[in-house]
Amino acid sequence: MGQTVSPTSTTATATVSATVVASRRRRGPGACLLVVLPGVVTLGAVFAFVSSVEGETAAPQSGTPGQAESAVSNVDGSYVPWLRKATADCVGVTPALLAAHIDQLSGWQSESASLSELGIARFTTASWKKWGRDEDGNGTSTPLDKADAIMALGRQDCSLSKRMTTLRTKGAVNGDLADLTLAAYAVGVDEVAEAGKVPSSAHLFVTEVKKRLPQYSALVRRNPEQQGGAPAAGARLQPPVAVLSVTSPFGSRKHPLTGVTKLHTGVDFDAPQGAQVSAAWGGVVEFAGMTPAYGYRVVIDHGTIEGKRLQTTYSHLSALQVSAGQNLATGQAVGLAGSTGLSTGPHLHFEVLLDGQYSDPMAWLGAGG
Repeated sequence: MGQTVSPTSTTATATVSATVVASRRRRGPGACLLVVLPGVVTLGAVFAFVSSVEGETAAPQSGTPGQAESAVSNVDGSYVPWLRKATADCVGVTPALLAAHIDQLSGWQSESASLSELGIARFTTASWKKWGRDEDGNGTSTPLDKADAIMALGRQDCSLSKRMTTLRTKGAVNGDLADLTLAAYAVGVDEVAEAGKVPSSAHLFVTEVKKRLPQYSALVRRNPEQQGGAPAAGARLQPPVAVLSVTSPFGSRKHPLTGVTKLHTGVDFDAPQGAQVSAAWGGVVEFAGMTPAYGYRVVIDHGTIEGKRLQTTYSHLSALQVSAGQNLATGQAVGLAGSTGLSTGPHLHFEVLLDGQYSDPMAWLGAGG
């Protein structure tokens, strides 16, 4: 991707090759041909090389999708507030990720070779009817308006993120929320749900978008206005069980039952069967029910801390003491410890998610533990 071989050089080389073959069939190479031919071929090869190098140099101005370096030069900081607005209430989709998604789709160029896909976010007429609005108040809703397109794609991505969050909460899918969201965009929610993770058919798309993420993170940092800060330093959670005895920490590990090495998304605390499990902080119960892997599981939404949504989860419970939609106070009972789901014995698997991303729970339990 990125290199362009000149049609002229290719034709020239092909013509010389045809001449050589024809000459050999007629009477064999003459002395003059033996002297001139290497020079012609060399010039052709040099011309092709120079053309391909010039193609790489010109690519940042071409706006061809997939040219990562072109995007930052084609979109300035004036669009960062729109990127922030589009993802303000979205878990798992950041301004930089949305910008990288647009870059993968179009290189931030409105021009498209397809008459059915319009604007920087490549909306079809049907999809625009669902997601598009007049966001900048100019009286026209069109995918060719960059502000309208940014907001529309953000709305679509955030909707997909919510659906992936629901599936992941229920234990139906596993993986990074941003990756799952991009995969759902690329191949559809049903295919992701069937695979239970990012399916192989979406790997390339997800990889290409994530490849562009660092440059857009830098763009957002260079435009700090209205940017949310980190969680308050004093925000600490209370212990979900009486004694914080860690049997398996947060981080990469080999699963004791499946044998698969991957991120252990929370901390396992030793807890006897039937031990009381409590809410680490006040909030609303987002989910309470049985899942295949986590067994009885509770997910609590604690709202936002300086713009970042905080959630905690409690898994492998033997019994539930709350229901979805219930308001909880800090320390209120949520269930009893157990060994339901994929578990080797009674314990509590406790997770902390900040904007949909897994965080080491022990950092949040520092003050309380």
